[in-house]
Amino acid sequence: MRGVFAVLGMMAGSGALSGLAHAEEIASVSTNFRMTGSDKVVIEAYDDPLVEGITCYVSRARTGGIKGSLGMAEDPPEASIACRQVGTIAFKGPLKAQEDVFSERMSILFKTLHVVRAVDRKRNTLVYLTYSDRIVSGSPQNAVTAVPVPAATPIPTR
Repeated sequence: MRGVFAVLGMMAGSGALSGLAHAEEIASVSTNFRMTGSDKVVIEAYDDPLVEGITCYVSRARTGGIKGSLGMAEDPPEASIACRQVGTIAFKGPLKAQEDVFSERMSILFKTLHVVRAVDRKRNTLVYLTYSDRIVSGSPQNAVTAVPVPAATPIPTR
């Protein structure tokens, strides 16, 4: 039974059980050489699943070595985010005032990286926040970015 919960936890942490965005690795650089696999900083792109024309770029540390290659290592909580308009903005439906756009596990079960979208209605702007959490204690380290939406395109909210 514990194995079932472990698999479900990994799938939920990787976004496999939800309609969240999926990462596309753009590039990476090695930061600490190891014979069994280097630690890296990776740049990943996430297309907002409910807003066409917006992509978020997240850079974060990924632990290498044997544990890292097996998915057993715990990645550091630091991440940076920059979201940009990369095409015509179109909404696939109304947006919640705040919701997860993406989440991915940073350790086998206990740590998750999140990207949250918040709607700033007053300024017609989408604000994206990245942070990590743990089951017991999360990290206050975070990063934020914003994408203004043209005035002719009001943000539909529910």
